Amino acid sequence: MNDDAHMRAALAMAARGLGQTWPNPSVGCVIVKDGRVIGRGVTGVGGRPHGETQALAAAGEAARGATAYITLEPCAHWGRTPPCADTLVTAGITRVVVALGDPDPRVNGAGLKRLREAGVEVVEGVLRAEAEHISAGFLARIRHGRPMVTLKLASTLDGRIATRTGESKWISGEPARKAAHMLRATHDAILVGVGTVVADDPELTCRIQGARQSELIRVVADSHLRTGLSTRLVATARQTPTWILHRDGADPARIKAMRAAGVNLLQVDHTAAGLDLSDALRALAGEGITRLMVEGGAQIAASLLRADLVDRLVWAHAPTVMGGDGWPAAQAFGFETLAEIPRFRRIDTRPCGDDVLTEMTRIGRRETH
Repeated sequence: MNDDAHMRAALAMAARGLGQTWPNPSVGCVIVKDGRVIGRGVTGVGGRPHGETQALAAAGEAARGATAYITLEPCAHWGRTPPCADTLVTAGITRVVVALGDPDPRVNGAGLKRLREAGVEVVEGVLRAEAEHISAGFLARIRHGRPMVTLKLASTLDGRIATRTGESKWISGEPARKAAHMLRATHDAILVGVGTVVADDPELTCRIQGARQSELIRVVADSHLRTGLSTRLVATARQTPTWILHRDGADPARIKAMRAAGVNLLQVDHTAAGLDLSDALRALAGEGITRLMVEGGAQIAASLLRADLVDRLVWAHAPTVMGGDGWPAAQAFGFETLAEIPRFRRIDTRPCGDDVLTEMTRIGRRETH
């Protein structure tokens, strides 16, 4: 049996659902019998139905005696649907190959135990690292109480995102901007600071036709609710979900107007430097967000990096140099030693038109985090 090949197919299914299944993970399932694929499935938009359920429906009666390849341990608890572990047993699956255990306390080995007790052969850990990469958002929410954070930056070769007068459109080219929209498609929500809203009045939507079946949640970090009621984010809040993170003490009239416009307001703790971003991420996780993309600006980028809250970094470098009077991609950290700075490992570099796009993942997270 080629377990790796079939699991790769299941992982490809799981990747299709990224950004659209929260608060549930995107789980891929491939059912194989006599060397032939007889069913495929992935978690539905909004988290239901589960990938196993869809794959079993496609396989029908042929599922009896088959092997199911699943990217995450089948659930063992009742929700709006029966446990997937029980559904697999009832369908007559005789072998289950799982990439990754589910750390959710409601599961955490119980799904695999139920399968084994029913006489199903269980194989664990096939392509575990690949499954952890795909399930990183779900795992972060369960293990750390916050979403996985991807910071996306576009800058000149010397790390500048705007001229000294603030001009920034466009440093990167059209292919790199399209890649950014594809990245938006794989995240539950996108976060910017209020400075970006004031300067650019962005839409923060995914403009790749067919890339999403659900709306991308738009989030603004705005301590004092400075976001204008006439901005595109607020004006379209009833059509495309808009959330604002703010501190206590905001103007009650402003709060009332925002809510009347359809904005979801989340009050979070603050520090002398602004919003407490750790608390902000906890608040987003509490709302179900598992994968958060951050697109600016320089202050929020620096704050997240300083607090060691960035898990992945996607950086588009344009083939140009701006000079020291341009705005840096991240504001000052205040670090004094190299041991304090966050370090990343490059996992991919590719040309994107005239630009170069580099994807990195955090390594050696500081013990204080």
